[in-house]
Amino acid sequence: MTVTVVAIVIAAFAIIRTMPPRMIAMATGAEGGAYFEVGERYRALLARAGVEVRLVSTAGSPENLALLLDPRSGVSVGLLQGGTTSAEATSKLESLGTRFFEPVWLFHKRGLRSAGNASDLRGRRISVGPLGSGTRALSLELLKRNGIDDQVSELLALTPQAASEALLAGEIDAAVILSAWEAPIVRKLLADERIELSSFPRADAYVALYPFLNKVVLPTGVGDLAKDLPPADAVLFAPKASLIVHKDLHPAIQYLLLNAATHIHSKQAVFQQANQFPAAEAVDMPLSSEALQFYKSGRPYLHNYLPFWAADLFGKLIVLLIPILGVLYPILRTLPPLYDWVMRSKIARIYGELRFLEDEIVDARRTGSEVSAMVARLDHLEGQANQLRIPVAYASMLYILRNHIDVVRGRLQK
Repeated sequence: MTVTVVAIVIAAFAIIRTMPPRMIAMATGAEGGAYFEVGERYRALLARAGVEVRLVSTAGSPENLALLLDPRSGVSVGLLQGGTTSAEATSKLESLGTRFFEPVWLFHKRGLRSAGNASDLRGRRISVGPLGSGTRALSLELLKRNGIDDQVSELLALTPQAASEALLAGEIDAAVILSAWEAPIVRKLLADERIELSSFPRADAYVALYPFLNKVVLPTGVGDLAKDLPPADAVLFAPKASLIVHKDLHPAIQYLLLNAATHIHSKQAVFQQANQFPAAEAVDMPLSSEALQFYKSGRPYLHNYLPFWAADLFGKLIVLLIPILGVLYPILRTLPPLYDWVMRSKIARIYGELRFLEDEIVDARRTGSEVSAMVARLDHLEGQANQLRIPVAYASMLYILRNHIDVVRGRLQK
């Protein structure tokens, strides 16, 4: 029994040490960008559950990945653009699935020949995204595939906001922006008649060469119906953004993030159907076991009715109690018989001494021995019987014992 108690105490201590954290750090993107805005929404939803989300502003996906892999950064959650990965990442990180499309938007000055053919960008001033951003990494790769580098064109490291302002001011010829449809900069440039959006007629080729890309279509007039912008369907290609976590991130926090993703990303949008996201897609790294469970059957049962920390605690207690009950059940089954034996033995002990006294009385009758000592012993036994404290269920046995003591006393008196 002592071993069981010690085991319970140790297990309880272990459970307390493994309770979910109340604060996490999430790598997003530049303030004002789509990633940061999405991070704000996660922060608001997790705050309702009592978890503080500290948003870490970054240049983009490459920096997010570096922070996730750096144990000193404290970052355990981050948004990652498709195609941003490494061998080290797949061994330390897991995915909670994809969240939304991030189309590659190529805006250029009106009058410039269709920049959907990358050769038209030779000799132009092009913004390809700031240093350390996912936009820059993907832009340089795609331009290089088309034979364009900083030797034949001027490639500028501008932020999306700076690129938008420079393009509207006529200071640059084109800008590559990797962002969701909801980004204010994208909507602003689409609605401006001085700017055109390039369509990529060879989008299928890009998707074939880069499996993390997806072909999407922007419908005619969706930017501004009154001005009919864009004037024709624009074929684009787009990676998907994934939510990435450390492998050791607490399961309860992962379920909170997965549930928040359903509220944030499941609505219909220009490039997605309702409930298309979040999706159980492992673009760059495998899904976590919690994500697989969530997409298969939703949150664990207790998480639907209890706060996340209580659901986690009760879940662990249930797992803990199963082996403990397996040990305690045989012990508990022996308790009623053991208790009955203890109660009966209290009375049986006095009965045993009373029987020896009766035998001595019989011998005293034959030999004429003095009985005063036997009377004292009987008085002592009667005192013991009167002092017994036993449950009502055994009271009848006590009364019978007292009657038998009276019978023996009668024999002594004779």
